[in-house]
Amino acid sequence: MIYVINPLQDRRWDELVDRHPQASVFHQRGWLEALIRTYRYEPFALTTTPPGESLRNGIVLCRIESWLTGARLVSLPFADHCEVLASDLSDYKHFIGWLIAECDRRGYRYVELRSLSVPQAAQNYLRCDRSYCFHELDLTPSVEQLFRSLHRDSIQRRIRRAENAQLSYEQGRSERLVSEFYRLMVMTRRRHYLPPQPRIWFNNLIECMGRRAELKVVRNNGVAIAAMLTLQHRSCIVYKYGCSDEKFHQLGGMPFLFWRLIKESKASGVERIDLGRSDLDTPGLIAFKDRFGGIRRPLTYYRYAQSSSLSVVGRTGKRAMKQLFSVLPRDVLPIVGKLLYRHMG
Repeated sequence: MIYVINPLQDRRWDELVDRHPQASVFHQRGWLEALIRTYRYEPFALTTTPPGESLRNGIVLCRIESWLTGARLVSLPFADHCEVLASDLSDYKHFIGWLIAECDRRGYRYVELRSLSVPQAAQNYLRCDRSYCFHELDLTPSVEQLFRSLHRDSIQRRIRRAENAQLSYEQGRSERLVSEFYRLMVMTRRRHYLPPQPRIWFNNLIECMGRRAELKVVRNNGVAIAAMLTLQHRSCIVYKYGCSDEKFHQLGGMPFLFWRLIKESKASGVERIDLGRSDLDTPGLIAFKDRFGGIRRPLTYYRYAQSSSLSVVGRTGKRAMKQLFSVLPRDVLPIVGKLLYRHMG
């Protein structure tokens, strides 16, 4: 039997996330609360565990109601990946069966699972929608070994250049850091012909995730030139967002930031860094992550959909949107992002 629970009200969910080996930062209460505050999504979780017993398994999803992109179930919006916390294949099948029936009953456009590993038997009920590259960096080697694994020209040399330039570095969660980070995020998204996420999303992440979220900023003569936002779950740090001012790329701000992240994470006992997903049509980003010496593997999103048309926005639509965003004034892009992102989860 499948039980539906509210992961923000049922404390058993927090306990499951704390102990399950496949749980990640995206299962955490803070991520779900930030989604609710920013986009008004409705989270829920499924389990085969009866009330009153410690949860043995679970899958968390959000209901997205959108007049623009349709109603759907996603596990989870804006998460790079979100594993099904199942103890065996039968749990997985029970969850998928319930979700397919719910999708048909309520007329949802689709159900999407963003799992790093979907069992072959479960794939028989789903369809491949989109694929990405996923990068992860093992921090168990020594600091010296980690530095030697960095690409000599593209990363090591630029780290030394940043150190010679005496760039300043600050980490924390202050409003000033959020402002500097967001200014660079708007610049970076514009460079890629995309609107930025609404600023309130980052404010909510910082507040809801608490000490598990952190901003890191590099400055040149007091001016922020590169920044990143990281999240932590147990012994894993997730590099979630990064941004920079291209006028200062020659100073090596981003490689310097990543090296600080590696050294600080290693010193604090973190065992791995999740470098997130990369679109297959961004070879430059994929190559950049490769140069840190991590492991690259495929990440595929699977869906059950009543229609044969799976993607909310096809490639043609994405190209058209990028062309539109490329001509919009810079000050307009944050407004566009605020209006659109709720429909994009």
